[in-house]
Amino acid sequence: MKTGIKGIRRISAVALTAGAVLTAGVFAAPAQAATLPTPTVAAKGGFVMNNGTGKTLYTKAADTRRSTGSTTKIMTARVVLAQPNLNLDSKVTVQKAYSDYIVDNDWASSARLIVGDKVTVRQLLYGLMLPSGCDAAYALADKFGSGSTREARVKSFIGKMNSTAKSLGLTNTHFDSFDGIGHGANYSTPRDLTKLASSAMKYSTFRSVVKTKSTKQKVTTKSGGYRYMEWTNTNGLLGSYSGTIGVKTGSGPEAKYCLVFAATRNGKTVIGTVLASTSVANRTADAKKLMDYAFKK
Repeated sequence: MKTGIKGIRRISAVALTAGAVLTAGVFAAPAQAATLPTPTVAAKGGFVMNNGTGKTLYTKAADTRRSTGSTTKIMTARVVLAQPNLNLDSKVTVQKAYSDYIVDNDWASSARLIVGDKVTVRQLLYGLMLPSGCDAAYALADKFGSGSTREARVKSFIGKMNSTAKSLGLTNTHFDSFDGIGHGANYSTPRDLTKLASSAMKYSTFRSVVKTKSTKQKVTTKSGGYRYMEWTNTNGLLGSYSGTIGVKTGSGPEAKYCLVFAATRNGKTVIGTVLASTSVANRTADAKKLMDYAFKK
């Protein structure tokens, strides 16, 4: 049977149409497969967002109030860095009260500050955020609170923490301590802590401190000499998760194991929080799972 030119064109058109359908099918399949399974984490609460756009990428009991442990110290640093005319190189003399506080509180982690030493505000921020020094937190609260007594200054500083939380719109956050060793009214949520960390990360000093794995700082001794203080960051993501830029660990009998985390890959920064995880290893694993998920979203 003869096939005319019109017939050839018709057959070609059918073949092309069929080819287009097949091709579309090949490319359509990955789009269907791109639905990411939501990760399962050990933590009771979690939240992750795109730090650039503020878009929510993951939630798990994100607005449930929980004890925050030492992730509280993000706010301690945030209040200090917001002080007008802040001089990071001004020196603070370490008081006996700071070391006594460590002794009196079983869960207090220490920067091992030595009474009589003179340390700069910048060094106290490293001592606060890397080894999670409650003594460094106390020193900063004493330095930047207002009042004629240490008790008044600490109370004033905690007041600044709460007023800052209010100004940032953290409606499910309240502090009753400068370091996370609370007295029944120290709480936040994964969403609020993530927003707080995002705000703190706008300060270049904060970013520099929280991405530091370890540091050696020269401080002045009581006799006028000097000594070196060495601090290592408690954040296990640094060096174990590519792109990690912070932020802060926390733990406690009520808080369990907490971690506020952030990482940047290919120009995208994700930031988030897990609260009340079951161990140090699990809070780190939780954070890695959530960041893997967030980077694919």
